[in-house]
Amino acid sequence: MASHVASAPRFGTADLSNCEREQIQFAGSIQPHGALLLCREPSRVIVQHSENAAGFLGLTRDLTGLGLTDIPGTLASAIARESNETLHIRPVAVRCEAGSPLRPLTALIHRPPGGGLLIELEPADVQAGTPTAGTPTADAPKADLGPAIEAALQSVLGATSLNALCDEVARSVRTITGYDRVMIYRFDDEGHGEVFAEQREPGLEPYLGNRYPASDIPQIARRLYERNRIRLLVDVGFQPVPLTPKLSPLTGAELDMSLCGLRSPSPLHIQYLHNMEVRATLVVSIMVGGQLWGLISCHHYQPYFVPAMTRCACEFLSEALATRITALENFAEAQAELSARRLEHRMFEVLSREGNWKVALFDNAQLLLAPVRASGAALVIDDEVTVAGDVPSTHDIRAIARWLDERGEEGLTVTASLSRQRGAFESIVASASGVLAVSLAESPGAYLFWMRPEQVRTVTWGGDPTKPVAVGDDPADLSPRRSFAKWHEVMRRQSAPWSKADIAAARLIGAMVSDVILQSRSVRMLIAHDQLEVVRRDVVRSSQPVIIADVAGQILLVNEAFSRLIAGHNQKLETLAQLPDLFAHPAPVADRLQALQAHHLSWRGEVTMRRDGERSVPLLIRADPIFAAADRVLGYVLMVSDLTEQKAADTARLVFQDGIMENNRRASGLIASSNDLMFQTLLKSMFENAQLAALEITDRADSARMSVMLDSVRDSVTRTTEVLRNLFSQTPP
Repeated sequence: MASHVASAPRFGTADLSNCEREQIQFAGSIQPHGALLLCREPSRVIVQHSENAAGFLGLTRDLTGLGLTDIPGTLASAIARESNETLHIRPVAVRCEAGSPLRPLTALIHRPPGGGLLIELEPADVQAGTPTAGTPTADAPKADLGPAIEAALQSVLGATSLNALCDEVARSVRTITGYDRVMIYRFDDEGHGEVFAEQREPGLEPYLGNRYPASDIPQIARRLYERNRIRLLVDVGFQPVPLTPKLSPLTGAELDMSLCGLRSPSPLHIQYLHNMEVRATLVVSIMVGGQLWGLISCHHYQPYFVPAMTRCACEFLSEALATRITALENFAEAQAELSARRLEHRMFEVLSREGNWKVALFDNAQLLLAPVRASGAALVIDDEVTVAGDVPSTHDIRAIARWLDERGEEGLTVTASLSRQRGAFESIVASASGVLAVSLAESPGAYLFWMRPEQVRTVTWGGDPTKPVAVGDDPADLSPRRSFAKWHEVMRRQSAPWSKADIAAARLIGAMVSDVILQSRSVRMLIAHDQLEVVRRDVVRSSQPVIIADVAGQILLVNEAFSRLIAGHNQKLETLAQLPDLFAHPAPVADRLQALQAHHLSWRGEVTMRRDGERSVPLLIRADPIFAAADRVLGYVLMVSDLTEQKAADTARLVFQDGIMENNRRASGLIASSNDLMFQTLLKSMFENAQLAALEITDRADSARMSVMLDSVRDSVTRTTEVLRNLFSQTPP
């Protein structure tokens, strides 16, 4: 038990050596600009509350044991109307009047782990601004956010690059909220953050381009950012308001405040902000494909309150930004796929004419290098090395291939710093600092890899990342690094990073070359029977189902992958004439095979294979005649691909479309007020944004991930619709 406590420090007891594990979800206190109530269900009797709750509501009696109906106003009835089934996933905003005297409030409600209904109360009908004595100014006029959100959404839809998109969102969020500084903060693959876009007051020091080490945001905080998408800190100098009783009567343990917007931030985070001289913050998560892509981070240099309605607008823009990022990333991958397809067309054209696929792959270096944005490429296969562009020596290329063999990883290897993987490669950083490699065969030693040179660059960090801790004689001196002056680091021995589009193009080209290699080896088997056993090993072990037949249609080889595909069919395949019986519609297959043998016509088509006792399997079949000369055919090669995942993705796309339409119909009836026109306008723009992202996703190279990405966009649409509902539910008609 003691070791568990040591490994997971309680809230407020962590230092920088163990803050990664601080239990910040068990803060046990809130910020003073609101109040918290925990109710037992279904009675809605208050069992735990913040110590300021009675005063916040203008009541003089203890709230413990009271029912919500005992609180003056409409709090109980407003919550009773809310039966959202996702309250354990995300809070829902409810507008009400409560207290003595009655005043407009926003109640954010959710169900925490352990049960009960948790209610967070904040003043409503206030404008973003500076609080007085910890309480927002209630007399400030409320801005009409509708036109500003609509203008921001149109900017998001019109952005054609990631830089332009993030700049527009940062500008829009600053316009809507009024913060001194708004940044779009993007995480890289190692968890480090970069200020990717920034809008600020003219007199403030720019942070644009600054990088911050991954340790600045502990992993437990990142997980909470994924669950609770928006976090407000009104005043860094706040005095935490404890909960009473300290432990939840529902669980006998500390209250899990993971989804609480009022939750007190970690003292280490407060110290971090003090060091930056920041007084107030708003942070909105950017979730792309189910992962934390980055943050919208807002800073103010005086205490600053942003009401729930404005925060809803920011969350709405964050979801629109995430959907647009998804669309742009998939568009980039689609463009890379297009370039790879051009190379594929060129390869098969030269292969059919000259019979040498390596010539087709390397005779035009740009066709091979451009899709992956590489400066050099090398093919290592059958103990031969073929290169294009700027590459190291053949000896070094063979050494890279041996290193890839030692790693034993199938599929893809990606690194921007080869020399960090193995120091011996430091001598070749000028041409091969970064390597993107694809394995081409089941047996070792066959690779196609692309290279990039070292990119010496200066990275600006927000403070020295090598000195994250300052410790004095007094334990109170323990704090995050005190200086946020720009600290410059010269980055060496690494290339420009490989993007998702680069990786998608490499994967596609690798698969294409693997197919060509398999087909070429099948041809060699037909031509040279004395080499049959050497080639058979690679063909038989290939995961690609293949059949090889001679010119008379007698089947010479059915590899293991094809045998697994037709498991359950008892008849042994001896001739091509037997193949049609394997399929749900034999006649068209028989016609195509007859044309293949009689007229030497290649065939590309989709077929459905019958499986006894199982569902049918959709397949893509490619059948080609193999020519020894223009007028002489050696035989035929048939290759098959399972389309089950692709068909499932197509079904997911249709389900997505139906879900969007149903969501549109349901959402259109949510609001009936003078705000209806603006609500409908925003809904329409939001659905258009989602549809555009879905179109880009369906064009991506990796169809296996399509369903996941569509689910991500669908979840974003659902969340955005709820955010809009919260936004307009809080706006008086």
